[in-house]
Amino acid sequence: MRFVQLVLLASMVCAGAATADDTPMTPEARGLAFVQANCARCHAIGPGGESPYAPAPPFRTLAAKYDVEGLAEAFAEGIEVGHRGVQEMPAFQLDPAQIDDLIAYLKWIGG
Repeated sequence: MRFVQLVLLASMVCAGAATADDTPMTPEARGLAFVQANCARCHAIGPGGESPYAPAPPFRTLAAKYDVEGLAEAFAEGIEVGHRGVQEMPAFQLDPAQIDDLIAYLKWIGG
């Protein structure tokens, strides 16, 4: 249920809508909106399921494998990890607000 609420909030962000009571979006919801737009083609971004592209790890597993806070530097410098083969991961360089939102989402989904 918690994930469904977050998805609805993120959908509203993507559509440019405000919440019913004009409550500011949470960092987790903004992070989800980012991963929906940029990562879901290859990675499983929700609490379950397999990644559409098998070599791409599900985001819910990243907090168990990495110090998520430690990924901030990689996000700022630009992620250039490629999944060799059929699909290549696009290069990303995030701004500080996007990094904060993405880390908040990764901590939330992995927690």
